[in-house]
Amino acid sequence: VQLQAFGGGLVQPGGSLRLSCAASGFTVDYYATGWFRQAPGEEREWVACISSTDGSTWYPDSVKGRFTISRDNAKNTVYLQMSSLKLEDTAVYYCHTLKARIHYWGQGTKVTVSS
Repeated sequence: VQLQAFGGGLVQPGGSLRLSCAASGFTVDYYATGWFRQAPGEEREWVACISSTDGSTWYPDSVKGRFTISRDNAKNTVYLQMSSLKLEDTAVYYCHTLKARIHYWGQGTKVTVSS
């Protein structure tokens, strides 16, 4: 299983960015996949999840209405569309899946929100 995250960068407050997570070794429509983030000096926190069955999505209140997780089954890729970005969204973002009780993480992609 491999997860390759990319798409991070520098963006101004209020801007948008789309992260991608290319998966291999499993299919994203068979296993739930999510995004987490970790800011400097902070613990890793969950920011989005998409179910394997019906594509239902969940978000914490901190990003609800601003972030959207989606997937492209043909490309075996999961996306995180982020809009109305805030300074506090600055972090390294990781994609994640749980398969056979093993947690798999992508390498992380850095998002910096700054004016």
